[in-house]
Amino acid sequence: MANVLILGGGFAGVEAAIYLRKNNIDVTLVSDRDYFYIYPTSIWIPTGEATMEDVSVPLRDLEKAHGFRLIIDEVKEIRSKERRAICANGEYQGDYLVVAMGSGKMKHKGSDHFLSICGKPEEAPKIKARIDALIEKGSGKIAMGFGGNPKDPSNVRGGPAFEVIFNLHNRLKKLGIRDKYELTFFAPMEKPGARMGPQALKMMDVYFGKLDIKKHFGKKIIRFEEDGIVFEDESKLESDFTMFIPAGDGHPVFQNSDLPLNDSGLIMINDYSEVMHDFDETSEQYNVFAIGDSAVLEGPDWRAKQGHIAEVMARNVAFNINAMIQGDEERKGYKDHINILCVMDSGDGAAFVYRSDKGGKMIPLPIVGHWMKKGWGWYCRNSKLGKIPRLPGM
Repeated sequence: MANVLILGGGFAGVEAAIYLRKNNIDVTLVSDRDYFYIYPTSIWIPTGEATMEDVSVPLRDLEKAHGFRLIIDEVKEIRSKERRAICANGEYQGDYLVVAMGSGKMKHKGSDHFLSICGKPEEAPKIKARIDALIEKGSGKIAMGFGGNPKDPSNVRGGPAFEVIFNLHNRLKKLGIRDKYELTFFAPMEKPGARMGPQALKMMDVYFGKLDIKKHFGKKIIRFEEDGIVFEDESKLESDFTMFIPAGDGHPVFQNSDLPLNDSGLIMINDYSEVMHDFDETSEQYNVFAIGDSAVLEGPDWRAKQGHIAEVMARNVAFNINAMIQGDEERKGYKDHINILCVMDSGDGAAFVYRSDKGGKMIPLPIVGHWMKKGWGWYCRNSKLGKIPRLPGM
């Protein structure tokens, strides 16, 4: 029986494992941590509305629910031509290889002076601790923002930065101390959030004004310091605590591989998520795929990597591998599914954001939007564990 080796236990890797198992295909999943982390709901950890346990699902529970083989190990080198992974504690090989390890992060000078909500999961509680310390102090300046990658504009994570600063505003307001804190949102691009569409961009500007959140846009970040951020004109944004989400870049492990990479170090694939090897004329015989943040995402200029796109890629790869095993020629691609979709939470409500080739929209959802996102978090956990049915397209 064919065996699929999946590298990575995030949205893409877990989804691929689940759907491959639906076709009774043997799956080995290698992850460097023993839990699946629900990044979209980790935004509530900094304000105390969620804990690490709330947004984590033990991979052993998922292994038991779906019947794949789980190995906790750290990948050191990928030999895709052999569909082999060399890890810290062993080597693993499959008839098919799916790389779903996520991406690395753009390097910034002084990175030890900020924490990221989209970095290592253990950073989220540290963000909470820093915010709690400033609340205990009674006043302070807090800066939150995100960066870009000129070599791959799709590999950004702006939404969570917006959500955390909105939730922080809401928490400080509830405590009756909002006026004691200066909140600033910063980004090197002129119009952060522009990929959501003109309507959403305009509404975001209204949000900032209404919530008295200062803006610092359009200047390249030179370095982070203990007490602020320095920009290209040597101006400085003072901050007692800085949260920043660096743009994605190629995973460091990919440099120790024979994978074809673009200038940003991401894996080159076709529409079916097959790795575009140039070992010889036919790449199909290598049976290697890359999905989620690990891969180059092609599409319109406004495209952005999100969890639901990673899951579409994963389900398509599961379908395509099963078709290959069965000798069928039908394949499914991801490009027709490119869109931006999120519920941007503010703690006391949310906004529904959608962008496609037909345009973008942002619909305010006071109060109910917050609970919709809470409900999605519950659905994500329980549907992946097989405790409730999956909804079509989710």
